[in-house]
Amino acid sequence: MTRPADVEALKQLALLGALDDPIELASAEFATLLDLSQQTASRRLIELTESGLLHREMGIRKQRIRITDEGRAVLQAEHMLYARLFEKTDVITLAGTVKTGLGEGRYYLSRPGYRTQFQKHLGWDPYPGTLNLELTGPEANKLRFLRKNPVYTIEAFQAEGRTFGGVTCHPAHVSLPGAAKGTATDCAAILPHRSHYTTTIELIAPVRLRDALPCLDGQRLEVTVDLHGRTEAPAAAPPVGKAVA
Repeated sequence: MTRPADVEALKQLALLGALDDPIELASAEFATLLDLSQQTASRRLIELTESGLLHREMGIRKQRIRITDEGRAVLQAEHMLYARLFEKTDVITLAGTVKTGLGEGRYYLSRPGYRTQFQKHLGWDPYPGTLNLELTGPEANKLRFLRKNPVYTIEAFQAEGRTFGGVTCHPAHVSLPGAAKGTATDCAAILPHRSHYTTTIELIAPVRLRDALPCLDGQRLEVTVDLHGRTEAPAAAPPVGKAVA
């Protein structure tokens, strides 16, 4: 988990230009920038480097520092958070390409411990399977924001002698690029808590999305993710075990 102090350090380095090119900086200068002791500032740089947020090359008096892609993702997530606070953002739009997963979605979504929670929050019974979208570049950075701001949290549970992990869940709509307004398909975007460094987002729906859209591997889809969730009580969901037409 990225600490507020790490975000502040990355922000100050970005303001010096370290997002785009390496900058030369001495530990004493970094200490003055953050109002820290030189020892604490040096340790902060080491920790950021070990966490993969910075790349450093040591020189005789100064070091060359550049913010990595992972560090950029941290700052972009912070940017989206502030945008939500001050610009009253209600949704985030993601774009990614369809890819075949490992086939685990059918197994997990057939577990009553997951299905009952999805029914409670979303108001529908998920089709036993997920549609996976691979995100790249700035699109993948949006996943960090979604993790930090779940609309619904599907809690972990014990069953069958094992632990099934928690899941971050956002109501959403998915469509083909350029599709007519109002033709998007209801779904939910989910991120298992265990997959912190993935660039894949999984979509669930009350129908098989590959048929409803339809779509094939490699096809690009757009997902509009709701940041607030339901404002009305969900309709009565079918009981677990009953198929949805």
